[in-house]
Formats: sequence, C-alpha cells, structure tokens
Amino acid sequence: MSSTILPKIHWQRQSQLDSNSVHSLLISLMRGLAALQVAAAHLRSEMFPGLKGMVDPPLYYQLLAFATGFAHQAVVVFFLISGWLVGGSLLNRIGQPGALLSYAIDRATRLWTVLVPAMCFMLAVGIFITDADPGRADFATANEYSATAFFGNLLGLQTVLVRNFGGNYALWSLANETWYYIQFPLLLFVFMSRSRVGQVAAATALVLIAGALPQAITLYFALWLVGALFSRVRIECGNGLRLALVAVGLGCSVWFRIHGSNDDLTFDSFLQDLVYSLPLLFILASLQRPLILRSAFNQGLAKVVHLLSEFSFTLYVIHIPTIKLLRYLGLQEFGRSKLAVDAPLDYAIYFGMLLALLGTAWVSYRLFESHTFRLRRAIKNAVQPQRVRPAIVSASAE
Repeated sequence: MSSTILPKIHWQRQSQLDSNSVHSLLISLMRGLAALQVAAAHLRSEMFPGLKGMVDPPLYYQLLAFATGFAHQAVVVFFLISGWLVGGSLLNRIGQPGALLSYAIDRATRLWTVLVPAMCFMLAVGIFITDADPGRADFATANEYSATAFFGNLLGLQTVLVRNFGGNYALWSLANETWYYIQFPLLLFVFMSRSRVGQVAAATALVLIAGALPQAITLYFALWLVGALFSRVRIECGNGLRLALVAVGLGCSVWFRIHGSNDDLTFDSFLQDLVYSLPLLFILASLQRPLILRSAFNQGLAKVVHLLSEFSFTLYVIHIPTIKLLRYLGLQEFGRSKLAVDAPLDYAIYFGMLLALLGTAWVSYRLFESHTFRLRRAIKNAVQPQRVRPAIVSASAE
C-alpha cells in the first residue's frame, strides 16, 4: 500500500468505527488536542490582556498567544469528527430495526450525561461568585441562569432562543451539534424513505429548521456532512502523499490563523475551514488499517491519547466555569484576577491553572461521563430490550 503512487479511492458499505485502527487513534489524538487547545485559548484570553491592544508585548507572550490561537480550528475539528463518528454510525445502522430509537438514545445520553451535571456545576459556581441569586426563580430568556436557559441549553437552543447557560460561551457549539443530530436523519429520510409522504415531510422539516436557525449553523452542517461522507471512503496511498497533505493542512491552518477569519463561524470563514478540512479527512480515510503497537512506550502513549480523548467533552463543557471560579478565588485571596505578560512567574501560574482545568475535568469525567455507556445500555434495555442494543463507536462515547 505504501508503494502506491496514485491514490485509490474505495467506497465502503460500512464505516470502520472500531477502536483498533490507526485512524481511530488519530481521531482520539485530534479530539484530545482540540479540547486542550480550546481550554488553553480561553484561559489565556481570560487571564492575560488581549494581544491586539498591546504595544511591544514580550516575545514569550506572543508565542503563547500564537500557540493558543487555534480555538476556531479546534471547533471545526470537533464538527468533522462528529460527522465522521455520529454520521458514520447512523449510516451503518440505518434500515435496521430500532435504528432511529437507538440513535436518539445515543445522542441524548451523549449530551445530557455531561451537560446536566456540568450546568449544575455552573449554577453552583455562579452562586458562589455571586453572579446568580439562589433565592430568586427566573424564567426570563435574557437571564443566563434562568430555568429557561437551563432547559434551553439542554435542547440546543442557546444562540437561537436563549443565552449560553451560566455565561459559558463555549456552549454555543453544542447548539450546532444538537441540530446536526436532528438534521442528519431527516436528510437521510429525504433520500432513503420508501414513502413519498415521508420524504416530503422530512424535506419540509429540514427547510423549516434551516429557516429558523442562525445561518451559520446551517452552513456548517455542510462541513459536518463532509465528515460523515469521508467515513464511508477508504483511500490507498503512499506515505509521501500523506506527508504532503499534512504539510498542506498545517500550512493552511497557520495561514488562516494569521490572515483569516478566526472569531466566529461565518460565511467568510467557511471556505477557509473547508480548505484545511479536506486534507485532514483524506489522511483519516487513508489510515483505516489495523493498529499495531509493538513497544510498551507506544502502548502507553496510546493509552494517554485515549484518556485525553475520553474526557475531552467534559473538559470542553466545564473549563469556562472553572476559569471563573479560579479568577474569583484569585481576586479574593491575592487581590487580582488577571496575570501580567511581563511577569515570568505568572506563566507558571497560567500552566498551573491549565492543569487545574484538566484535573477538574477528569474528576467530573470519572463521576459522570464515564458512565455514559452504562446509562445508555440501561435505557435501551428498558425501552426495547430485544431489538435495541448499544453500538460500539470507536474509542469514544459518541
């Protein structure tokens, strides 16, 4: 295979979603690093002053700002992987008895096993730092701690009808994910339903949803779909082409990091995100082969990668309230909630806080997210014990 000069592209009837493959390990690495990048980026922006407003900042701060400036690309990676795993899993099961019910249970448990305890943690932090009033019940959509915001965020309505719960601005991307989980089976109905009425109903629902959602959510659904599409593709190519694609993908990512649109997902940023996404997906599709780890070092490294991947979702969801809590404690105990760019010791504090984010996320993962499969299995057995069985998707709780 490594001697292949021109790539050979094969269409697969079934996506390869097992955990014992090279591309699965790469997916785990990407998920873990993406979550770490987002947490590091938000911690830096919360603790240090903005780079654009500074005059002649120290070189080491410029390096930190550059290294932690890929949060936009990291979120795009999340969408690609979600499309690959979630979309690929449903494509594998579509047409089987109970497939849609199983899919709905998988999606709900994936989101809510993490979100419910995380938002309870956000509320507790809000009360502790006096941002939330525990003695006042509120249902206003403008209140980020209201009951409406709580349940709205569970249903993916943040940025659509309600605010991000607890001021956790990282939750915006979960609205995208939630609607992609809904839109994808509707799209499959349009093309695969044997009922003309069902096709028309699904198409109508898609149009209505697209019209009600912010345009960026619908636009980036196309990128999610590209991830799902590539999960059905197996590519044979040489290592030289893979290395060239890595160089192109990384080069484009760095270029767009410096010169592109990196704030929000918009029409301006979509094309640039597609440009570096395609080489990445090509590489994943070319590495669908068994994973062989001969040395103890490689086996240990793989375990670390999978561990970081496993609690990446929890890290993504709770790092903002944890930062809020750490800033409040810093203000109360040390009289300041910001770090100085010209104080070397403050960089040690920054990395110490980053470790605290990882530690908090790991504890939360052990308490809640790690039980996703158990909860999922129990619900499926209770709802339809003979027909619905939990599917194993890669090494994650997707």
